[in-house]
Amino acid sequence: MERAAVFDVDGTLVDTNHLHVTAWWEAFRQAGHDVVMHDIHRSVGLPGHDLIARLLGDDRDTGQDDAISAAHKTLYATYAERLPPLPGAGRLLRALAGQGWTVVLATSASGGELAALRRAIDADDAIGATASAEDVDEGKPAPEPVERALELAGVPADRAVFVGDTVWDMEAATRAGVLGVALRCGGIPQRDLEQAGAAAVYEDPADLLARLDDSPVARVGQRLDAARQGTRGPS
Repeated sequence: MERAAVFDVDGTLVDTNHLHVTAWWEAFRQAGHDVVMHDIHRSVGLPGHDLIARLLGDDRDTGQDDAISAAHKTLYATYAERLPPLPGAGRLLRALAGQGWTVVLATSASGGELAALRRAIDADDAIGATASAEDVDEGKPAPEPVERALELAGVPADRAVFVGDTVWDMEAATRAGVLGVALRCGGIPQRDLEQAGAAAVYEDPADLLARLDDSPVARVGQRLDAARQGTRGPS
C-alpha cells in the first residue's frame, strides 16, 4: 500500500535550530527587546509571527512584527551556504524511499531558504514532494502542514508517519491523526516530546536509521504490508 514518511526539516534533518535562535535574538535586540535565548529556542518551529507573539506577548507593538521577522530572515540568510545536515539525514530519506515510502518535507521554510535546506540534505532523489509555508494558511502546531503533505503523497493519515524535533511538530502530527516520531537533535527534552505525543524518540536521523527495523516507522510499514497481502487472498 502507498505510504508516506513526512519530515520536518529545521532541527530534524538540518542542524539549524540554534542558528535560528541567534538570528531571532539579534532581530529582537535590534528592535529594542531583550529576549532570553532559552525562551527563543523553545519557540523555534512556530511560524514567525506566532513566535513573536509568544515571546513578546499580545500587548506588544504589533507594528514591529514585520520588521523583526524580516530582520530574522536577513540574519539567518547569512548561513545559507553553510547549513550543516544532521548525521544520517540523507541516508535515512534514501533508505525509506528504497523501502517504498513517499518522502515528503513539511516545513515553514520557502523560496531560497528551502532551497538552501535541500542543498544541505543533498537527497533530492529521495524526496517525493514538499509542503512549504507557501502551501498552507497556518503553520505548526496546526495540522495543516501535515495534512497538506498527506495530500501531496496521496495517502490517508493511517498510512503515514511524521518525523520532527519540536513539541509543535508532535502536536501537529497528533492533530492530523498521524503517528509522530521525534528526534532530540533539535534540543528539546525527550519528556517534552513524549508529552506532546511522540510515539518514540531518537537522538538524530542516524539513530533512527540504525534502529529503523524496530521503530514505529517499521511497524506501520509491516501493518500496511500485511493488509496488502490480505487483500490479495490465497495464492
